Amino acid sequence: MNDVRVELTLAIGFLTRLRLPPVEYSDAAMARAIRWYPLVGVAIGAALAFLFSGLNVFLPQAVAALLTIAAGVLLTGALHEDGLADLADGLGGSPDKDRALEIMRDSRIGTYGVLALIVTLAIKTTTLAILPTTTAMVALVAGHSLGRLTMLRLMDSLPYARSTGAAGFMSDATRSDRRIPLLSLAAVIILIAMTTSILTAIVTALAVTGLGALLINRLKARIQGYTGDALGACEQLTETLIPLVFLACL
Repeated sequence: MNDVRVELTLAIGFLTRLRLPPVEYSDAAMARAIRWYPLVGVAIGAALAFLFSGLNVFLPQAVAALLTIAAGVLLTGALHEDGLADLADGLGGSPDKDRALEIMRDSRIGTYGVLALIVTLAIKTTTLAILPTTTAMVALVAGHSLGRLTMLRLMDSLPYARSTGAAGFMSDATRSDRRIPLLSLAAVIILIAMTTSILTAIVTALAVTGLGALLINRLKARIQGYTGDALGACEQLTETLIPLVFLACL
């Protein structure tokens, strides 16, 4: 039980800016903690869904959507948005692996990164503003959970692309317990089927699987592995894709 508490604390502390009681850190514990990422994603998505529902009572839905997306950025410290921007700059800035990785380490943001953030934030805000309230709430839960589940898929499928780095500990976890992530996946797909339609659940599963395969293929070709930035970009692209799928299935 103590190991579970440590792992959950590390997972929540890594994925959010919430202040939690300190626990002893180790790369091994952090590696095991990734199995809780999809469940933490469910909690993040649920919190934002309830916020969206509350804001929607007093404000136009478009404003509620924008404020909810902003709250998500604050809650996570823009962790994944930063990864998306860095990956876009790296892959867009050079076809050479070493140069691309160097660009991704640069704290400055470039044109590709700015455009990636503008497009994804615009899509997420617009789709939440258009979708029926309940469907938008489910999209938030599904996006945050499946986005982090897709991160695990990248780690299972690719080696770490750098010799050292902030996400290097994750290379030790590529074959760790996946029962909890799979249970999270099943719960989210069932939630989608029950609140929207079975078709939407099937299309969502296929779309997320296809996006994961595409990202794995491109990262393998360009940088021969994954980085922390790639994981963040993966989460953001999945989170952006899901409300689009929901909208297409209405």
